[in-house]
Amino acid sequence: MELVYHEKQDGLLCGQHCLNNLLQGQYFTAVDLADIAQQMDLAEQTHMAELGMHTDDFRRFMEQPSVNMDDSGMFSIQVLTSALRVWDLTLIPFASSNAIAQAARGNPTEQQAYVCNFKEHWFTVRKLGYQWFNLNSLLSGPELISDTYLSLFLTQLQHEGYSIFLVQGKLPDSEADMTLRLQPAVQTVKPRLLQEIAEESRNSQDESDLRAALAASLAQAGPSRSCSTADSQDKVSQGDVSDDDLQRAIQLSMESNEVNEDEQLQAALRMSLDQQNSDKDSSNPAKEPSAQEMRERRLAYLSKKTP
Repeated sequence: MELVYHEKQDGLLCGQHCLNNLLQGQYFTAVDLADIAQQMDLAEQTHMAELGMHTDDFRRFMEQPSVNMDDSGMFSIQVLTSALRVWDLTLIPFASSNAIAQAARGNPTEQQAYVCNFKEHWFTVRKLGYQWFNLNSLLSGPELISDTYLSLFLTQLQHEGYSIFLVQGKLPDSEADMTLRLQPAVQTVKPRLLQEIAEESRNSQDESDLRAALAASLAQAGPSRSCSTADSQDKVSQGDVSDDDLQRAIQLSMESNEVNEDEQLQAALRMSLDQQNSDKDSSNPAKEPSAQEMRERRLAYLSKKTP
């Protein structure tokens, strides 16, 4: 399987990936296909100009964006067909009345490759050795498919709205094709969609960030809650984090902040008293403030702090 050439999705360059996976090598770049598209645009402009440059049709044509490519990297079937013509390869619509297409519908395994398109996505299904592979660039790797499943797969694609083209002509020799003729591939684990893998990675990162936030919050809860904190930290380290754990961590953090604010208030009051005592004569020591005085000063401090 390692010898099978498979380009993974990069932006919206699926047309490029489709061709290279079909030819089993880096035969085309996005620049190559863009050059072909620009040549086709120029040929179309020349043709329209010959019909009259001052007509409404020509003006409307020039105002329209290119139908052969766009800024995202999407290329038309005309561009892909022109690119394959360099290798003397042609694309025949699978659903057409062409005799080759009719034979392919009767026995899809007798062909060598299919190019599939739906909206803005292109991908290749190709035979390598005596086995078929789904070389969709949206997958994490080549997918081995059986002869029996190939027919069902193509039918499913048609029902989903895909346009399918069979590839006619001699494909370039590839190391994978020659090797798999001698030693067929065995696939125990199917490839996955790249999007699914990316979503799992994001979810895993989010969970890791949550565990780190919980651990930091629990660490600030203070020694008076050491038993509860230790239990919660065990859950965090084991990844067993529930909504209850999250709420508990938030509550502990809030209580810890309240304790810290109270300690700061008491310290401020003591500093204020010390300052007042230092201003008085040492022969007339200040009396220890009563509980009522402490409460009044505390309220006065809080009233100043509160906006």
